[in-house]
Amino acid sequence: MQELLAQSSFDKLKEGQIVPGTITEIRQNEVVVDIGGKSEGIIPAGEFIDLGELQIGSQIDVFLEKLEDKNGNPVLSFDKAEQKKNWDNILTKFPEGSVAAGRVRAKVKGGLIVSIGVDSFLPASHIDVQPPKNLDQYVGQTYDFKVIKINLDRKNIVLSRRELIEEQRTAKRRALLESIEPGQIRKGVVKNITDFGAFIDLDGMDGLLHITDMSWGRITHPSEMLKQGEEIDVMIIEVNREKERVSLGLKQTTKNPWDDIEHKFPVGAKVHGKVVNLVPYGAFIEIEPGVEGLVHITEMSWTKRITKPSEMLKVGQELDAVVLGIQKEEQKISLGLRQLESNPWDMVRHNYPIGARVRGKVRNMTTYGAFIELEEGIDGMVHVSDMSWTRKVNHPSEVLKKGDEVDATVLDVDSSQQRISLGMKQLTTDPWADIDAHFKIGDVVTGTVSKITSFGAFVELKDGIDGLVHISQISEERIEKIKDVLKPGQEVTARVIKIDRDERRLGLSIKAAHYSADQLAAETATYEALNRDSSGDMMNLGDILDAASDKKD
Repeated sequence: MQELLAQSSFDKLKEGQIVPGTITEIRQNEVVVDIGGKSEGIIPAGEFIDLGELQIGSQIDVFLEKLEDKNGNPVLSFDKAEQKKNWDNILTKFPEGSVAAGRVRAKVKGGLIVSIGVDSFLPASHIDVQPPKNLDQYVGQTYDFKVIKINLDRKNIVLSRRELIEEQRTAKRRALLESIEPGQIRKGVVKNITDFGAFIDLDGMDGLLHITDMSWGRITHPSEMLKQGEEIDVMIIEVNREKERVSLGLKQTTKNPWDDIEHKFPVGAKVHGKVVNLVPYGAFIEIEPGVEGLVHITEMSWTKRITKPSEMLKVGQELDAVVLGIQKEEQKISLGLRQLESNPWDMVRHNYPIGARVRGKVRNMTTYGAFIELEEGIDGMVHVSDMSWTRKVNHPSEVLKKGDEVDATVLDVDSSQQRISLGMKQLTTDPWADIDAHFKIGDVVTGTVSKITSFGAFVELKDGIDGLVHISQISEERIEKIKDVLKPGQEVTARVIKIDRDERRLGLSIKAAHYSADQLAAETATYEALNRDSSGDMMNLGDILDAASDKKD
């Protein structure tokens, strides 16, 4: 009879109803519930907050989804029964804008399902301030949520956790802005790192820590000092309450190493450091954290010719240096490496006295002279005007070539400017000092054409003395182009018709080489007359010879 009564009770059940049930068994992953008529359904354990609170034989309300499944058992749900019972209460208890505590039940497409008494939807964009990449971490967790939308017709509730977080941050930011002052030390968490600095979460708002305020020393990127998520102490440097901006400093939390720099590193002191950077004009040496000095390229060696610092130094190298100068306000220290050794130029005047004969190798040439290496790092310079008594040298390559071993005389020494002046011609006697002993006007001489110009030809005579044959003095016939008549290296015979001591050159005439005494006298008279007509003004040799030729024609 009891079975019939139970069966009769079961037949009255309808799908979609909330019915009472009795817990008959509690398993690890499911709970068995009898709803009458020996009809037992299985409910997943995940629908209960805590299985430990359940007891066999206790009564619970369940939602009848189906009278029978394929196995003939009813399909039951504890969650849906709770939701159905609580829906009306939820609308009263949690209107839009209110805050409700809830447990995340499952991950679905686009967000999470949260139970606040009824199932609600939490979009992924409303989970946190920064949308998370992994939603599984939230399943099973309990949080506070803000009810942002209720759809009565569809019985749908949309929640937001992000809005609560933002409201909390806004409240904290306002409180922080009211209390924060420059000079305060605050704790913060590194939120984000950029090329120019880092944003620090001050538990209420973000502050900017610029790269220049991270260290007293040199850093090239903020990641050298900070890691995302790291907690650090920072100093408040500046607060803009209107724009809600805060500037932070990290190096300001420690003592500025430049404050007593003159006492720690006095001028002349020997210091030890490490090369941290090489630039075209020198090297930066870190002599303590936050303090760097510059060794200019000119202060690296007394004698070596350094074109770039990498020829002597490399980054990371440890070395000693001497403090040359300090500019505290600009935070600059000048260092020297060569000052660790004695200056070889201090002994140059002793080693190379004026008048001494020296020997060296041609190291380099310029338009105005040649540099002769006397010893490693010590050069002397021979100016073109000191290369020959008799020859006008326009470029040192006319006399020398790189690598030549040459002798010279020391003419002057300037140790302060590191200069030694040398002369080559001073090794011999100046032939022009007693030119009359070598040549007189009227002498017939033989020489070699050394150079052709548009106005004449230079002839090298004995002792290296040059003579000039003007174009008018080559032939009785008019010459248009000298190169048609004379060639370099050609030997010629000519007569001396002028001695120009100022120009240190002889005036020669090829056409007068075979003149008779009368002809030569006439040529000389013509020259003397032209010289008198110049009113005492000295005419250059070319002009005189041209005039003489024109008058004769």
